[in-house]
Amino acid sequence: MPFRTRFIQHACIVLLTTIAFIPGVSAEEVVSPLNLHWPQWRGPQADGVARNCDPPMEWSLSKNVKWKTPIPGEGSATPIVWEDQMFVVAALATDRVATTTPRADEEAKTQPPAVYYQFLVLSFDRRTGKQLWRQVACEQVPHEGKHNTNTYASASPTTDGRRLYVSFGSRGIYCYDLGGQLLWTRDLGEMRTRYGWGEATSPVVYGDSLVINWDHEDQSFIEVLDAATGETKWKADRDEPTSWATPLIVEHAGRTQVIANGTNRVRSYDLATGDVIWECGGQSVNAIPSPILAGGTVFCMSGYRSSAALAIPLSATGDITGTDHVLWHHRQGTPYVPSPIIVDDHIYFTGSNTGILTCLDIRTGKPIFERQRLPELKNVYASPVAANGLIYFTDRNGTTVVIRHGSDLEVLAINNLAEPIDASPAIVGNQLFLRTANHLYCIENEAR
Repeated sequence: MPFRTRFIQHACIVLLTTIAFIPGVSAEEVVSPLNLHWPQWRGPQADGVARNCDPPMEWSLSKNVKWKTPIPGEGSATPIVWEDQMFVVAALATDRVATTTPRADEEAKTQPPAVYYQFLVLSFDRRTGKQLWRQVACEQVPHEGKHNTNTYASASPTTDGRRLYVSFGSRGIYCYDLGGQLLWTRDLGEMRTRYGWGEATSPVVYGDSLVINWDHEDQSFIEVLDAATGETKWKADRDEPTSWATPLIVEHAGRTQVIANGTNRVRSYDLATGDVIWECGGQSVNAIPSPILAGGTVFCMSGYRSSAALAIPLSATGDITGTDHVLWHHRQGTPYVPSPIIVDDHIYFTGSNTGILTCLDIRTGKPIFERQRLPELKNVYASPVAANGLIYFTDRNGTTVVIRHGSDLEVLAINNLAEPIDASPAIVGNQLFLRTANHLYCIENEAR
Protein backbone atom coordinates (compact mmCIF):
# COMPACT_ATOMS: atom_id res chain seq x y z
CA MET A 1 0.00 0.00 0.00
CA PRO A 2 1.47 3.40 -0.96
CA PHE A 3 2.60 5.57 1.94
CA ARG A 4 0.20 8.38 1.00
CA THR A 5 -2.79 6.01 1.13
CA ARG A 6 -1.68 4.57 4.49
CA PHE A 7 -1.22 8.11 5.84
CA ILE A 8 -4.70 9.22 4.78
CA GLN A 9 -6.29 6.11 6.29
CA HIS A 10 -4.41 6.62 9.55
CA ALA A 11 -5.44 10.27 9.66
CA CYS A 12 -9.10 9.33 9.20
CA ILE A 13 -8.90 6.78 12.02
CA VAL A 14 -7.36 9.38 14.33
CA LEU A 15 -10.04 11.92 13.37
CA LEU A 16 -12.90 9.49 13.99
CA THR A 17 -11.42 8.41 17.31
CA THR A 18 -11.02 12.01 18.40
CA ILE A 19 -14.52 13.19 17.50
CA ALA A 20 -16.07 10.25 19.31
CA PHE A 21 -15.35 12.23 22.46
CA ILE A 22 -16.96 15.47 21.26
CA PRO A 23 -20.46 15.65 22.81
CA GLY A 24 -23.30 16.04 20.32
CA VAL A 25 -21.14 15.71 17.19
CA SER A 26 -21.27 12.55 15.10
CA ALA A 27 -18.51 11.19 12.91
CA GLU A 28 -20.75 11.45 9.86
CA GLU A 29 -21.30 15.17 10.45
CA VAL A 30 -17.59 15.93 10.78
CA VAL A 31 -16.28 13.76 7.94
CA SER A 32 -19.04 14.62 5.49
CA PRO A 33 -18.32 17.96 3.78
CA LEU A 34 -22.04 18.82 3.95
CA ASN A 35 -24.80 17.44 6.13
CA LEU A 36 -27.58 16.13 3.86
CA HIS A 37 -30.08 15.07 6.52
CA TRP A 38 -32.84 17.03 8.22
CA PRO A 39 -34.74 13.98 9.47
CA GLN A 40 -37.14 15.61 11.91
CA TRP A 41 -38.76 18.90 12.81
CA ARG A 42 -35.67 20.54 14.34
CA GLY A 43 -32.95 18.78 12.36
CA PRO A 44 -30.37 16.06 13.06
CA GLN A 45 -29.91 16.85 16.76
CA ALA A 46 -33.40 18.30 17.40
CA ASP A 47 -31.96 21.75 18.11
CA GLY A 48 -32.48 23.68 14.87
CA VAL A 49 -28.74 23.82 14.11
CA ALA A 50 -27.42 22.64 10.72
CA ARG A 51 -23.79 21.69 11.25
CA ASN A 52 -21.38 21.71 8.30
CA CYS A 53 -23.96 23.54 6.18
CA ASP A 54 -23.75 26.84 4.33
CA PRO A 55 -27.17 28.04 3.07
CA PRO A 56 -27.75 31.48 1.49
CA MET A 57 -28.11 34.58 3.60
CA GLU A 58 -30.19 36.49 1.04
CA TRP A 59 -33.09 35.61 -1.25
CA SER A 60 -36.26 36.96 -2.83
CA LEU A 61 -38.84 35.78 -5.35
CA SER A 62 -36.28 36.46 -8.10
CA LYS A 63 -33.00 35.73 -6.28
CA ASN A 64 -31.46 32.46 -5.07
CA VAL A 65 -34.64 30.40 -5.62
CA LYS A 66 -33.42 27.14 -7.13
CA TRP A 67 -36.92 25.71 -7.42
CA LYS A 68 -40.46 26.25 -6.20
CA THR A 69 -43.16 23.59 -6.20
CA PRO A 70 -46.85 23.79 -5.23
CA ILE A 71 -48.10 21.94 -2.13
CA PRO A 72 -51.76 20.86 -2.12
CA GLY A 73 -54.08 21.68 0.76
CA GLU A 74 -52.90 23.12 4.05
CA GLY A 75 -50.11 22.37 6.49
CA SER A 76 -47.69 23.97 8.89
CA ALA A 77 -45.49 20.91 9.41
CA THR A 78 -41.81 21.29 8.57
CA PRO A 79 -40.53 19.43 5.48
CA ILE A 80 -37.90 16.83 6.34
CA VAL A 81 -34.99 15.56 4.24
CA TRP A 82 -33.09 12.32 3.90
CA GLU A 83 -30.29 12.75 1.36
CA ASP A 84 -32.00 13.55 -1.96
CA GLN A 85 -35.55 12.83 -0.81
CA MET A 86 -37.93 15.27 0.91
CA PHE A 87 -41.16 14.48 2.75
CA VAL A 88 -44.12 16.78 3.37
CA VAL A 89 -47.55 16.24 4.94
CA ALA A 90 -50.72 18.14 4.08
CA ALA A 91 -54.49 18.13 4.64
CA LEU A 92 -56.66 18.74 1.59
CA ALA A 93 -60.32 19.71 1.95
CA THR A 94 -62.48 17.83 -0.58
CA ASP A 95 -65.93 18.63 -1.97
CA ARG A 96 -67.32 15.47 -0.36
CA VAL A 97 -69.86 16.66 2.22
CA ALA A 98 -70.30 14.76 5.47
CA THR A 99 -73.69 13.09 5.92
CA THR A 100 -73.48 13.88 9.65
CA THR A 101 -71.34 16.79 10.80
CA PRO A 102 -69.46 16.18 14.07
CA ARG A 103 -70.64 18.23 17.03
CA ALA A 104 -68.21 20.46 18.86
CA ASP A 105 -67.69 20.09 22.61
CA GLU A 106 -69.42 22.63 24.81
CA GLU A 107 -66.06 24.13 25.79
CA ALA A 108 -64.87 24.41 22.18
CA LYS A 109 -64.49 27.76 20.49
CA THR A 110 -64.21 26.19 17.05
CA GLN A 111 -66.52 24.13 14.84
CA PRO A 112 -65.68 20.86 13.05
CA PRO A 113 -65.71 21.06 9.25
CA ALA A 114 -68.62 19.75 7.21
CA VAL A 115 -66.47 18.09 4.52
CA TYR A 116 -64.00 15.24 4.27
CA TYR A 117 -60.27 15.94 4.23
CA GLN A 118 -57.61 13.89 2.50
CA PHE A 119 -54.55 13.50 4.74
CA LEU A 120 -51.60 13.43 2.37
CA VAL A 121 -48.00 12.27 2.54
CA LEU A 122 -45.81 13.54 -0.31
CA SER A 123 -42.23 12.92 -1.40
CA PHE A 124 -40.13 15.26 -3.56
CA ASP A 125 -36.71 15.16 -5.18
CA ARG A 126 -34.54 17.55 -3.18
CA ARG A 127 -32.47 18.47 -6.25
CA THR A 128 -35.34 19.39 -8.58
CA GLY A 129 -38.56 19.75 -6.56
CA LYS A 130 -40.20 17.05 -8.68
CA GLN A 131 -42.87 15.02 -6.87
CA LEU A 132 -41.74 11.40 -6.48
CA TRP A 133 -44.88 9.94 -4.89
CA ARG A 134 -48.08 10.87 -3.11
CA GLN A 135 -50.12 8.78 -0.69
CA VAL A 136 -53.49 9.40 0.91
CA ALA A 137 -53.08 8.18 4.48
CA CYS A 138 -56.81 8.45 5.09
CA GLU A 139 -59.90 10.45 4.17
CA GLN A 140 -61.94 11.61 7.16
CA VAL A 141 -64.09 14.38 8.57
CA PRO A 142 -62.13 15.84 11.53
CA HIS A 143 -64.07 15.39 14.78
CA GLU A 144 -63.22 18.91 15.99
CA GLY A 145 -62.24 22.26 14.57
CA LYS A 146 -58.91 24.06 14.83
CA HIS A 147 -57.57 27.46 15.76
CA ASN A 148 -57.67 29.86 12.83
CA THR A 149 -53.87 29.81 12.76
CA ASN A 150 -53.59 26.01 13.01
CA THR A 151 -53.93 23.40 10.26
CA TYR A 152 -54.95 19.76 10.12
CA ALA A 153 -51.35 18.89 9.16
CA SER A 154 -49.20 20.55 11.82
CA ALA A 155 -47.17 17.58 13.09
CA SER A 156 -43.91 17.16 11.19
CA PRO A 157 -42.95 13.70 9.93
CA THR A 158 -39.72 11.99 10.96
CA THR A 159 -37.43 9.37 9.44
CA ASP A 160 -34.56 7.14 10.49
CA GLY A 161 -33.45 6.58 6.90
CA ARG A 162 -35.25 3.23 6.76
CA ARG A 163 -38.85 4.20 7.42
CA LEU A 164 -40.97 7.35 7.38
CA TYR A 165 -43.22 8.03 10.39
CA VAL A 166 -46.22 10.35 10.14
CA SER A 167 -48.67 11.41 12.82
CA PHE A 168 -52.04 12.85 11.86
CA GLY A 169 -52.97 12.54 15.55
CA SER A 170 -56.64 11.62 15.83
CA ARG A 171 -56.52 10.41 12.21
CA GLY A 172 -53.82 7.85 13.04
CA ILE A 173 -50.10 7.13 13.07
CA TYR A 174 -48.66 5.88 9.76
CA CYS A 175 -45.38 4.22 8.82
CA TYR A 176 -44.11 4.00 5.22
CA ASP A 177 -40.97 2.82 3.56
CA LEU A 178 -39.13 5.58 1.70
CA GLY A 179 -40.73 4.45 -1.54
CA GLY A 180 -44.20 5.26 -0.19
CA GLN A 181 -45.43 1.75 0.67
CA LEU A 182 -47.52 1.62 3.84
CA LEU A 183 -45.91 -0.68 6.43
CA TRP A 184 -48.21 -0.25 9.43
CA THR A 185 -50.73 2.10 11.00
CA ARG A 186 -52.06 2.69 14.54
CA ASP A 187 -55.20 4.37 15.84
CA LEU A 188 -54.59 5.89 19.29
CA GLY A 189 -58.05 7.40 19.61
CA GLU A 190 -59.32 10.95 19.37
CA MET A 191 -57.81 14.02 20.95
CA ARG A 192 -60.06 16.58 22.57
CA THR A 193 -57.90 19.68 22.53
CA ARG A 194 -58.31 22.85 24.58
CA TYR A 195 -61.06 25.01 23.07
CA GLY A 196 -60.94 22.79 19.97
CA TRP A 197 -57.72 24.47 18.84
CA GLY A 198 -56.38 21.34 17.17
CA GLU A 199 -53.29 19.15 17.27
CA ALA A 200 -49.60 19.61 16.47
CA THR A 201 -47.18 17.37 18.41
CA SER A 202 -44.66 15.62 16.15
CA PRO A 203 -43.54 11.99 16.57
CA VAL A 204 -39.91 11.26 17.50
CA VAL A 205 -37.99 8.14 16.44
CA TYR A 206 -34.98 6.91 18.39
CA GLY A 207 -33.41 3.55 17.59
CA ASP A 208 -36.23 1.02 17.48
CA SER A 209 -38.69 3.26 19.37
CA LEU A 210 -41.26 5.77 18.16
CA VAL A 211 -42.43 8.23 20.83
CA ILE A 212 -45.90 9.79 20.69
CA ASN A 213 -46.94 12.46 23.21
CA TRP A 214 -50.73 12.76 23.56
CA ASP A 215 -51.64 15.66 25.86
CA HIS A 216 -55.29 16.72 25.62
CA GLU A 217 -58.38 17.47 27.71
CA ASP A 218 -59.19 13.82 28.44
CA GLN A 219 -56.66 11.35 29.88
CA SER A 220 -53.28 12.41 28.52
CA PHE A 221 -50.49 9.88 27.96
CA ILE A 222 -47.14 9.27 26.36
CA GLU A 223 -46.80 6.07 24.35
CA VAL A 224 -43.75 4.37 22.88
CA LEU A 225 -44.27 2.16 19.84
CA ASP A 226 -42.00 -0.37 18.20
CA ALA A 227 -40.73 1.51 15.15
CA ALA A 228 -40.78 -1.61 12.95
CA THR A 229 -44.26 -2.88 13.83
CA GLY A 230 -46.21 -0.10 15.56
CA GLU A 231 -46.90 -2.32 18.56
CA THR A 232 -46.94 -0.66 21.99
CA LYS A 233 -43.80 -1.01 24.11
CA TRP A 234 -45.16 1.02 27.02
CA LYS A 235 -47.69 3.69 27.80
CA ALA A 236 -47.72 6.11 30.74
CA ASP A 237 -50.60 8.37 31.78
CA ARG A 238 -49.79 12.06 32.17
CA ASP A 239 -51.36 14.62 34.49
CA GLU A 240 -51.41 17.29 31.79
CA PRO A 241 -53.94 19.36 29.83
CA THR A 242 -53.48 20.00 26.13
CA SER A 243 -49.93 20.80 25.07
CA TRP A 244 -48.28 20.98 21.67
CA ALA A 245 -44.64 20.34 22.59
CA THR A 246 -42.61 17.67 20.77
CA PRO A 247 -40.50 15.52 23.14
CA LEU A 248 -36.69 15.60 23.17
CA ILE A 249 -34.74 12.34 23.46
CA VAL A 250 -31.21 12.37 24.92
CA GLU A 251 -28.71 9.93 26.38
CA HIS A 252 -27.14 10.56 29.77
CA ALA A 253 -25.24 8.35 32.21
CA GLY A 254 -26.26 5.13 30.52
CA ARG A 255 -29.97 5.96 30.28
CA THR A 256 -32.01 7.39 27.44
CA GLN A 257 -34.33 10.16 28.58
CA VAL A 258 -37.57 11.24 26.89
CA ILE A 259 -38.14 14.84 27.96
CA ALA A 260 -41.69 16.11 27.48
CA ASN A 261 -42.69 19.70 28.22
CA GLY A 262 -46.11 20.41 29.72
CA THR A 263 -48.22 22.97 31.55
CA ASN A 264 -47.99 21.23 34.94
CA ARG A 265 -44.53 19.71 34.68
CA VAL A 266 -41.68 19.08 32.34
CA ARG A 267 -40.88 15.40 32.85
CA SER A 268 -38.08 13.05 31.91
CA TYR A 269 -39.04 9.44 31.22
CA ASP A 270 -36.75 6.45 30.91
CA LEU A 271 -37.13 5.36 27.27
CA ALA A 272 -36.65 1.71 28.23
CA THR A 273 -39.26 1.52 31.00
CA GLY A 274 -41.46 4.64 31.05
CA ASP A 275 -40.40 5.45 34.62
CA VAL A 276 -40.21 9.16 35.49
CA ILE A 277 -36.58 10.10 36.14
CA TRP A 278 -37.18 13.73 37.09
CA GLU A 279 -39.88 16.38 36.87
CA CYS A 280 -40.11 20.11 37.36
CA GLY A 281 -43.02 22.57 37.59
CA GLY A 282 -43.06 26.29 36.96
CA GLN A 283 -44.27 26.49 33.36
CA SER A 284 -47.08 28.55 31.84
CA VAL A 285 -50.28 27.15 30.34
CA ASN A 286 -50.39 25.97 26.73
CA ALA A 287 -46.85 24.58 26.67
CA ILE A 288 -45.65 24.61 23.06
CA PRO A 289 -41.85 25.20 22.87
CA SER A 290 -39.91 21.95 22.87
CA PRO A 291 -36.99 21.29 25.23
CA ILE A 292 -33.49 21.88 23.88
CA LEU A 293 -30.16 20.44 25.01
CA ALA A 294 -26.65 21.81 25.49
CA GLY A 295 -24.03 19.67 27.20
CA GLY A 296 -25.61 18.06 30.23
CA THR A 297 -28.35 20.67 30.62
CA VAL A 298 -31.84 20.81 29.13
CA PHE A 299 -33.62 24.14 28.68
CA CYS A 300 -37.41 24.35 28.84
CA MET A 301 -39.58 27.37 28.02
CA SER A 302 -43.19 28.49 27.82
CA GLY A 303 -44.70 31.91 27.27
CA TYR A 304 -48.49 32.14 27.24
CA ARG A 305 -49.84 34.70 29.75
CA SER A 306 -46.59 34.42 31.73
CA SER A 307 -42.93 33.72 31.02
CA ALA A 308 -40.81 30.79 32.13
CA ALA A 309 -37.38 29.51 31.16
CA LEU A 310 -35.66 26.81 33.22
CA ALA A 311 -32.22 25.19 33.01
CA ILE A 312 -32.29 21.62 34.35
CA PRO A 313 -29.34 19.22 34.66
CA LEU A 314 -29.88 15.79 33.10
CA SER A 315 -28.47 14.32 36.31
CA ALA A 316 -31.58 15.43 38.25
CA THR A 317 -33.84 12.90 39.96
CA GLY A 318 -37.30 13.17 41.48
CA ASP A 319 -39.35 16.36 41.75
CA ILE A 320 -36.96 19.31 41.62
CA THR A 321 -39.61 22.04 41.50
CA GLY A 322 -38.42 25.09 43.43
CA THR A 323 -35.12 23.50 44.45
CA ASP A 324 -31.47 24.35 43.87
CA HIS A 325 -31.30 21.54 41.32
CA VAL A 326 -32.82 24.01 38.84
CA LEU A 327 -29.70 25.81 37.63
CA TRP A 328 -31.48 29.06 36.76
CA HIS A 329 -34.83 30.65 35.91
CA HIS A 330 -35.65 33.50 33.55
CA ARG A 331 -39.06 35.15 33.82
CA GLN A 332 -39.30 37.59 30.91
CA GLY A 333 -39.78 37.53 27.15
CA THR A 334 -40.05 33.77 26.59
CA PRO A 335 -41.75 32.29 23.49
CA TYR A 336 -45.33 31.09 23.16
CA VAL A 337 -45.22 29.06 19.91
CA PRO A 338 -41.58 29.09 18.66
CA SER A 339 -38.87 27.07 20.37
CA PRO A 340 -35.50 28.59 21.35
CA ILE A 341 -32.15 27.93 19.69
CA ILE A 342 -28.64 27.51 21.13
CA VAL A 343 -25.45 28.52 19.34
CA ASP A 344 -22.23 27.98 21.31
CA ASP A 345 -23.03 29.23 24.83
CA HIS A 346 -25.86 31.58 23.80
CA ILE A 347 -29.56 30.73 23.87
CA TYR A 348 -31.79 32.91 21.66
CA PHE A 349 -35.57 33.20 21.81
CA THR A 350 -38.34 35.56 20.76
CA GLY A 351 -40.93 36.88 23.19
CA SER A 352 -44.43 35.42 22.97
CA ASN A 353 -45.13 35.35 19.19
CA THR A 354 -43.38 38.64 18.45
CA GLY A 355 -40.08 39.59 16.85
CA ILE A 356 -38.62 40.78 20.17
CA LEU A 357 -35.36 38.88 20.70
CA THR A 358 -33.54 37.93 23.90
CA CYS A 359 -30.18 36.19 24.23
CA LEU A 360 -28.97 34.59 27.47
CA ASP A 361 -25.75 32.94 28.62
CA ILE A 362 -26.67 29.26 28.94
CA ARG A 363 -24.32 28.79 31.91
CA THR A 364 -25.77 31.53 34.10
CA GLY A 365 -29.09 32.58 32.58
CA LYS A 366 -27.84 36.19 32.58
CA PRO A 367 -28.86 38.35 29.61
CA ILE A 368 -26.30 38.98 26.88
CA PHE A 369 -28.91 41.26 25.36
CA GLU A 370 -32.66 41.26 25.83
CA ARG A 371 -35.90 42.45 24.27
CA GLN A 372 -34.39 43.85 21.10
CA ARG A 373 -36.56 44.13 18.01
CA LEU A 374 -35.85 42.10 14.89
CA PRO A 375 -36.79 44.53 12.11
CA GLU A 376 -39.92 43.78 10.05
CA LEU A 377 -40.75 40.60 11.99
CA LYS A 378 -44.27 40.67 13.37
CA ASN A 379 -46.11 37.46 14.29
CA VAL A 380 -43.72 34.51 14.65
CA TYR A 381 -44.73 30.83 14.78
CA ALA A 382 -41.76 29.13 13.07
CA SER A 383 -38.83 28.10 15.24
CA PRO A 384 -35.42 29.58 14.34
CA VAL A 385 -32.66 27.65 12.60
CA ALA A 386 -28.91 28.26 12.48
CA ALA A 387 -25.97 27.43 10.24
CA ASN A 388 -22.43 28.70 9.72
CA GLY A 389 -22.68 31.33 12.48
CA LEU A 390 -25.98 32.74 11.19
CA ILE A 391 -29.45 32.50 12.75
CA TYR A 392 -32.66 32.65 10.71
CA PHE A 393 -35.97 33.92 12.16
CA THR A 394 -39.12 33.63 10.01
CA ASP A 395 -42.51 35.24 10.63
CA ARG A 396 -46.05 34.50 9.47
CA ASN A 397 -45.86 37.10 6.68
CA GLY A 398 -43.04 35.20 4.96
CA THR A 399 -40.25 37.50 6.16
CA THR A 400 -36.97 35.96 7.33
CA VAL A 401 -34.43 38.04 9.26
CA VAL A 402 -30.87 36.72 9.34
CA ILE A 403 -28.59 37.76 12.19
CA ARG A 404 -25.00 36.98 13.08
CA HIS A 405 -24.38 34.94 16.21
CA GLY A 406 -22.67 37.15 18.76
CA SER A 407 -22.90 39.34 21.82
CA ASP A 408 -24.72 42.14 19.99
CA LEU A 409 -27.72 42.06 17.69
CA GLU A 410 -26.32 42.34 14.16
CA VAL A 411 -28.89 42.05 11.37
CA LEU A 412 -27.34 40.86 8.10
CA ALA A 413 -30.34 40.40 5.79
CA ILE A 414 -34.11 40.73 5.54
CA ASN A 415 -35.81 38.43 3.01
CA ASN A 416 -39.42 38.00 1.96
CA LEU A 417 -41.33 35.49 -0.17
CA ALA A 418 -44.70 37.30 0.05
CA GLU A 419 -46.49 34.14 1.26
CA PRO A 420 -47.49 33.18 4.81
CA ILE A 421 -45.06 30.84 6.62
CA ASP A 422 -45.80 28.92 9.83
CA ALA A 423 -43.56 25.89 9.24
CA SER A 424 -40.02 26.01 10.59
CA PRO A 425 -37.25 26.08 7.94
CA ALA A 426 -35.06 23.08 7.10
CA ILE A 427 -31.40 23.21 6.04
CA VAL A 428 -29.25 20.63 4.24
CA GLY A 429 -25.92 21.29 2.58
CA ASN A 430 -26.01 24.71 0.95
CA GLN A 431 -29.81 24.74 0.66
CA LEU A 432 -32.55 26.17 2.86
CA PHE A 433 -36.15 24.96 2.49
CA LEU A 434 -39.19 27.07 3.30
CA ARG A 435 -42.73 25.73 3.30
CA THR A 436 -45.19 28.55 2.69
CA ALA A 437 -48.97 28.33 2.71
CA ASN A 438 -48.99 27.12 -0.90
CA HIS A 439 -45.46 26.20 -1.97
CA LEU A 440 -42.20 24.52 -1.05
CA TYR A 441 -39.15 26.66 -1.84
CA CYS A 442 -35.55 25.55 -2.26
CA ILE A 443 -33.20 28.48 -1.56
CA GLU A 444 -29.65 28.10 -2.88
CA ASN A 445 -26.94 30.54 -3.95
CA GLU A 446 -27.18 31.05 -7.71
CA ALA A 447 -23.41 31.38 -8.08
CA ARG A 448 -22.80 27.79 -6.94
